[in-house]
Amino acid sequence: MKQFFVFIKKEFFHIWRDKRTLFILFGMPIAQIIIFGFALTNEVKNSKIGILDLSKDEATATLSERISASRYFDLVKNLSSQADIDASFKKGDIKMAVVFPQGFRESLLHSNQVQVQLIADAADPNTATTLINYASAIINDYQDELLGETKLPYTITLQTRMLYNPQLKGAYNFVPGVMAMILLLVCTMMTSISIVKEKETGTMEVLLVSPLKPIMVIAAKAVPYLFLSIINIVVILLLSVYVLDVPITGSIALLMAGSILFIITSLSLGLLISSVTNSQQTAMMMSLIGLFMPTIIFSGFMFPIENMPLPMQVISNVVPSKWYFYIVKDVMIKGLGIEAIWHEVLILTGMTVALIALSIKKYNVRLSG
Repeated sequence: MKQFFVFIKKEFFHIWRDKRTLFILFGMPIAQIIIFGFALTNEVKNSKIGILDLSKDEATATLSERISASRYFDLVKNLSSQADIDASFKKGDIKMAVVFPQGFRESLLHSNQVQVQLIADAADPNTATTLINYASAIINDYQDELLGETKLPYTITLQTRMLYNPQLKGAYNFVPGVMAMILLLVCTMMTSISIVKEKETGTMEVLLVSPLKPIMVIAAKAVPYLFLSIINIVVILLLSVYVLDVPITGSIALLMAGSILFIITSLSLGLLISSVTNSQQTAMMMSLIGLFMPTIIFSGFMFPIENMPLPMQVISNVVPSKWYFYIVKDVMIKGLGIEAIWHEVLILTGMTVALIALSIKKYNVRLSG
């Protein structure tokens, strides 16, 4: 066991001397969580809009002020005509136009009915729908204020409530997904490259003929990355809470335990890749290209898995990041306990055991050959 710790110490020194490895281990995850945390969002904010006010009365002025004051909109143009609307859309100056008809306030007070036209650029249908919904909500709030206590007959009032993320912040969904992506890619890539590098330089054979068993030699190279990845998790969680304003509502101990399990799964995958490759370039390509796209597509944090065809839903079950994404969302965002994530924990544990067993088998075949 003493020799095992000596090998681990050697690997720590090797990582510490390699500044590029340190940058990949710590610099890249920090940069990714900040960039993705702010850039990847399904919120629509500061969208450029124009307002065509043909009435120019007190009511339209109030509504225009409320719309422009919203954090979702940025009023860049006071339009003068319908032709001005078309020209602004063609130039890409605005994403939405609000048109108030003539006699807006008078029609509203006397006939209790008036029409507001919302015109959106539907080249991006999701953004267009979101902008229409935001503007409709502001106009409906103004209408409710005018009604006051007056209730129209057979009026149906909807009461909505958003659980876990009342402000509908995109970071609440993307931070867990980015955590899964970072850990899977970094742990898998660094472990596979470090072992394959020993093969390329010819030092792996020297290590394998040492008194330490071959499997212990391989494990000794993975252990430092386990500890360094745990540090990464702590840094990522601190950035999530204090920079991205994503709270940890559940048990930190349970979240860390789930993260460590996922790290071990990723390291096991790295061991398997290193056992079937002989060059660092191949190991890097398999780790990055082979895992990046499945993580983006099948983890569920960018594209809902339930919307996919059944064969793709089945394929998503073999992507480890999908199960870790569920663990982080349930514990970190929803504040749930082990009773909610035991299924995901069991699956990741099974994946880890299978990957380690397959890696040992591959290494034994190579050594016997």
